[in-house]
Formats: sequence, C-alpha cells, structure tokens
Amino acid sequence: MLRFAEEIILLLLDDRGGKFARVPSWSLNYALAGGVLMDLALENRIDTDLEKLVLLDATPIGDSLLDPTLADIAAGEERDARFWVERTADRSQAVYDEALSRLVALGILERRDDRFLWVFQSRRYPVIDGKADREVKLRIMGVLFGDEIPDPRDVVTICLADACGIFKNLLSKQELSSAAARIEQVRKLDLIGQAMSQAIHDIELSVAASVQPHIY
Repeated sequence: MLRFAEEIILLLLDDRGGKFARVPSWSLNYALAGGVLMDLALENRIDTDLEKLVLLDATPIGDSLLDPTLADIAAGEERDARFWVERTADRSQAVYDEALSRLVALGILERRDDRFLWVFQSRRYPVIDGKADREVKLRIMGVLFGDEIPDPRDVVTICLADACGIFKNLLSKQELSSAAARIEQVRKLDLIGQAMSQAIHDIELSVAASVQPHIY
C-alpha cells in the first residue's frame, strides 16, 4: 500500500506529459507533512485532535518516510498538530525525494531527463505502470462526484488536498464548485483529518498575514 506522500505525488502528476501540476511550494510542503503525520496516526503511533498531538507508541515502523518524524515527536514535548505540521514541513524536500524514488523503484514511474543540444533541460516522470496512478485519481474523483461512503484513506487524502489547495489545480472552476459541498461533507468524517486541515489552514492564515503590507 502506498503512503499518503506517494499518493499526493501521483495525484499531482499529469499522466500524458510526466510533469507535475504547478502548486505553491507551501501547498506541497504541508500536504506532504500532513501525509506523514496522518500515516503515523493510521499506524497507531500518534493521535491528535484540535488541541494537541499525542504520542501513543514510539516503536519505529521501519519506514524511512515516517520514522524520522516519529523519532522527532518521541524526543520532543507534547505540542499541537500545527507545530508538528510546520516542523515536518521543514523536511518536506527529503519526504518528496524519498517518495518519488520509491515510486520509481516500484516501477510505477520512470525518471527521464530531457536534453537539448546535450544540455540538461528538465526532468519528467512518465507513468510506466498506470494502475496505481489511475487508482488514486479514480478513487478520489469517485468520492467527490459520487455518493458512496469513502474509505478512511480517501478521507485523509481529500482533507489534505483540500487544505493545501491542490483541488484548485486539479479541477476546473465548475468541477470545484460542484464538488464543494461533497468535500465539506467528507472533511467532517474524520477528526484527525479535521485537526490536520485546521492546522494547515491556521498556518496559511499566519503566512498570509505576515506578507500583508503595513499601513503607517
């Protein structure tokens, strides 16, 4: 089973060109951080609500995507979800690189460098085995535009994608408008997902406030 960080990457991938949808760097950073924390929650290593994040079990999972954050939480003081989202986002590049490498190693993606006149131009990740990629997208779109009860993992993915504004880049304005009520309904199904979404939303508001021009 893929981790949330890997599913988020596949969700952002354009199957035809092997390029990723352009999203703000903070969106991807916090989506990956939230994905790591949500995987830890589903592994029964942590629990969280709107007030605090609690360590349940410090035993390493044996997963290089998750264990560094688990060790960090185990070594620190009890803090809220927002703190750990921000802290985990500091290593989001390492999470991204590791998740991408794992998708390549699994044979789902291929790393391909495009060159022009022997000069490196860009890197693409064409889909080799489209089953996993299609499955992620079909599952999420099936939940957004259907009425079946979503799987807990799909609830988490939708919470993260919505909190980080990823759907704005994946759906047209009309599609996003049609799915808005369903997204809100799904977000209420999971308390941990709510806590993570609220933490990311609070961070976004703080960042936005910090860049507002001062009026003297």
